[in-house]
Amino acid sequence: MTIDKIIRPNIAIVCGGDSAEYEVSLRSARGLYSFFDHNRYAVYIVLMHGTDWNVIGDGNEAPRPVDRNDFSFTDADGRHVRFDYAYITIHGTPGENGILQGYFDLLRIPYSTSSVLVEALTFDKFVLNNFLRPFGVNIADSVLVRRDQPRELTNEQIVARLGLPCFVKPVADGSSFGVSKVKTPEQLAEALEFAFGYSNDVMVEAFMDGMEVTVGCYKTRDKSVVFPVTEVVTHNEFFDYDAKYNGQVDEITPARISDSLATRLQQETLRLYDLLHCNGIIRIDYIVTREADGSDRINLIEINTTPGMTATSFIPQQVRAAGLTVGDVLADIVDNQLRR
Repeated sequence: MTIDKIIRPNIAIVCGGDSAEYEVSLRSARGLYSFFDHNRYAVYIVLMHGTDWNVIGDGNEAPRPVDRNDFSFTDADGRHVRFDYAYITIHGTPGENGILQGYFDLLRIPYSTSSVLVEALTFDKFVLNNFLRPFGVNIADSVLVRRDQPRELTNEQIVARLGLPCFVKPVADGSSFGVSKVKTPEQLAEALEFAFGYSNDVMVEAFMDGMEVTVGCYKTRDKSVVFPVTEVVTHNEFFDYDAKYNGQVDEITPARISDSLATRLQQETLRLYDLLHCNGIIRIDYIVTREADGSDRINLIEINTTPGMTATSFIPQQVRAAGLTVGDVLADIVDNQLRR
């Protein structure tokens, strides 16, 4: 299929989902809708919640149900509209763990994220960490705890191994919900129960004292684009939901770091993109700590394969800092697949 044969391809911005980040996903969808060039694409927002899938409009227009047999809908004029491309902006299940990608693969509909395997791998923080360690990626030590499963380590042994403070986070969810910073041994049990409210598998991770940064990139057949690094200075104990979405953070782009460190972070981001065989825009979060000799050590925190796309999210900030427009970046990503 070449883009020349399509007049205004039908683009579905797929949002919602079934995780705690449902509302965040809707905000990303509205951001993406505003960024897309509507003269070039026919853009629709598809809201998913469970098996309830609808095309939603701006005003009082009634939602139009999506036919899941071929990912299409009938518009207000009675026209049958089949989507040519899915831009997935679901943060959590089913859009960030490979489930929705498998559906689109079956229908032969291209989409903006990485493949089923890559999405499933990056969604499970513990599995991803253990996959990447042999490739020379610096990652904090961690312990996996499963709900209702025999424990290899007691809470006391976990604290002895990882030290305090430490972080407790759901393994298979976003980075904004269910996360606790544990400062005393007595807090660990409560933090585990809190995290189990979001995932059956929970990771307890050693604390890394350093500067938090994040950097995004994407690749097409013709080019590699890596954005300027953003420094993340939270006003809270860590970069939690309030810091991320309620303005309790300073996001500084480009980061106040040396050119050499910025280059190293960008090169590592591109390396991981290729190593995992990613697609579309990804954003990788790091902690930069100091080695004993005073040099900088780059430590991976998380890989985001469906990063937030509101006007104030990291990626749009980085795109603007790079002297680009989000609309052109989106066109790069969509056209790269529609031309195949």
